Amino acid sequence: MEGILTDCVQNSLRYFMYRNAIFLCERLCAEFPSEVNLQLLATCYLQNNQAYAAYNILKGTQMALSRYLFAVACYQMDLLSEAEAALSPVNEPSVEIPNGAAGHYLMGLIYRYTDRRKNAIHHYKMALSIDPLLWAAYEELCMLGAAEEATAVFSEAAALCIQKQYLQNGLATQNLYLPNEDRNLVSSKSAGTEDISPRQLKHMQANNLRDIPGNYHGAVVSAAAASQPLNGGPSNASFYNTPSPITTQLSGVAPPPLCRNLQPNGPNLNMLGTDSSPKSTISSTIQAPRRKFVDEGKLRKISGRLFSDSGPRRSTRLAGEAGANANMSTTTVAGNGTTNSSKYLGGSKLSSVALRSVTLRKGQSWANENIDEGMRNEPFDDSRANTASTVSSSFPTSDTRSAVQEGTTVPIGGTAMNGSRIMTGASDLLGLLRILGEGYRMSCMYRCKDALDVYLKLPHKHYNTGWVLSQVGKAYFEVVDYLEAERAFTLARRASPYSLEGMDIYSTVLYHLKEDMKLSYLAQELITTDRLAPQSWCAMGNCYSLQKDHETALKNFQRAVQLNPRFAYGHTLCGHEYVALEDFENGIRSYQSALRVDARHYNSWYGLGMVYLRQEKFEFSEHHFRMAFQISPHSSVIMSYLGTAMHALKRSGEAIEMMEKAILADKKNPLPMYQKANILLSLEKFDEALEVLEELKEYAPRESGVYALMGKIYKRRNMHEKAMLHFGLALDLKPSATDVATIKAAIEKLHVPDEIEDNL
Repeated sequence: MEGILTDCVQNSLRYFMYRNAIFLCERLCAEFPSEVNLQLLATCYLQNNQAYAAYNILKGTQMALSRYLFAVACYQMDLLSEAEAALSPVNEPSVEIPNGAAGHYLMGLIYRYTDRRKNAIHHYKMALSIDPLLWAAYEELCMLGAAEEATAVFSEAAALCIQKQYLQNGLATQNLYLPNEDRNLVSSKSAGTEDISPRQLKHMQANNLRDIPGNYHGAVVSAAAASQPLNGGPSNASFYNTPSPITTQLSGVAPPPLCRNLQPNGPNLNMLGTDSSPKSTISSTIQAPRRKFVDEGKLRKISGRLFSDSGPRRSTRLAGEAGANANMSTTTVAGNGTTNSSKYLGGSKLSSVALRSVTLRKGQSWANENIDEGMRNEPFDDSRANTASTVSSSFPTSDTRSAVQEGTTVPIGGTAMNGSRIMTGASDLLGLLRILGEGYRMSCMYRCKDALDVYLKLPHKHYNTGWVLSQVGKAYFEVVDYLEAERAFTLARRASPYSLEGMDIYSTVLYHLKEDMKLSYLAQELITTDRLAPQSWCAMGNCYSLQKDHETALKNFQRAVQLNPRFAYGHTLCGHEYVALEDFENGIRSYQSALRVDARHYNSWYGLGMVYLRQEKFEFSEHHFRMAFQISPHSSVIMSYLGTAMHALKRSGEAIEMMEKAILADKKNPLPMYQKANILLSLEKFDEALEVLEELKEYAPRESGVYALMGKIYKRRNMHEKAMLHFGLALDLKPSATDVATIKAAIEKLHVPDEIEDNL
């Protein structure tokens, strides 16, 4: 009866019938009370997004898997101290963290969100050392700015580690592939705990660990409960009293490409429970991108508001519109010589890779592709093949060495594979992860041009996936190339219309391009796809913000934060709306909330700097701009405002140097040139200031602030006719109402000497 109930529960979980699984598992626990059966019941509740039930069921349990499941429940309920105590009891410091790589990864998340960065980094690295294929841990290290080069992490040593684990444990799994009539006999002898390798358990439990803490894949852990030794030692009890549930469960597993340890028949258990729900306060914590973006490009003026529109700029958008406007006004796209007529077709940087299944990258030909085999002769393939041939015959233990020398094979994914084939497969997979990892690491370091170059090395079938195209869009967004970013995100939507990866950033791209129709359509699509995703409400908030309805926009951004309190970008957008409403106190609180979630979210540092600059707290402003600059040292706009703060602190020499760096960082950004002219004017270097402004007119011919500042310089030089001409040109370009008033006041005082004007 116990075996039948267990099998029914597993089948219900496999087919997402959670209510049925919970009901039957309660019968199981009532009839056969044991901690192992309680683990299965807790798993059912976790998959049904009822972490509070799993919490109460497992509280006080001692088995390793019970502690891990309890920690997952605590994490979902935001009880981080209890989660930490479950994984690493204070009174037992020598106790090993349960569940191997999965346990270390969860511990890293706990340390990260309790502001213990060094400990978090340690556990992420431990997780990667145990499981080199745990991508989520490397992704977290990248976001913390602590990742090693991908070539070092996903190296041939990692391939040897994978090979060793498969070979050492593969022979023990062969009895799982005996004929059905023999399985019961074999399983009863092995008691279940020796039939599944720790490596298999890692991939069954932790392959998608980035999603586990917020959306736990309980069926996978149920499989672990069937077989994983507790605390690293042998298990005294099988998960099931009869072996048939093990066979039934394992026959339905369809793991990832390399690590398909079991028969690929039936649905993938790793995909169980992937739906989001507000019942968990962190249901989309790991799924939501935490990338930070500061948009550079719109020409603004700090003092006098000659260079701003009617509202303050959004810090995440960092003066972004002018870059796009300048491109549009000169009928070019991002300086690549392509007219606007090619906006939706080819002819841009992305046009050569937009439909990569048809168009090859530069330097490649169709001869490089083996379509029948599904393989490509990428540059790294040759080296991996050579390495595989040299290392496949050398193994860390004599047992595995003799096994391979004798041609012994092990079953992986229903296919018999020897050591050489395992090594080749591992090397190919790690080679792919090296490219993806290095591109993502470059993006997190804000070396976006390098990241784009790295992503171009990917095979076409991987480049054309939603995740990669979203990363490409984010990189273009970071370098203020909004048209290319829009193309990349459009392709990402086409490749994965169900994915929300990067859609919050896509909505901001459309905001800067002032594509109100496209933005409205995107927001409606996202809300229809998932009303409980923060990205959907960010897109909706950007719609209202574009219409200058800041109060409604704020409500939408607050909804995003409510759905996921660890969504740093949502907190930042709330701050922008508060600043637009001139509620600086709440704006500061929102920016600080974003930094509590992610200390490297540099546009929150920028937002705080802008608030303090407007409040004329220049020392505070300079500190926050410098913090943003340390995180993103290639941002032209951050350099510009850091220089502005320095100038306000009477450090004009340093300010000019910073402005020159900003100009070199992005010659298309007119903001640092304008600020440099302002500083030169304050130093009474009129000729140099006019020279800078004349050059600036070439980049921003329709910015009224440029002509207004030139008029001010001519007035200081007593050249009243030229001053009047430039003030008139500034008014003809239809500046904001505030700027109109400022320019008219300057015209009225045109013949008033500067000394008298200063005293008025």
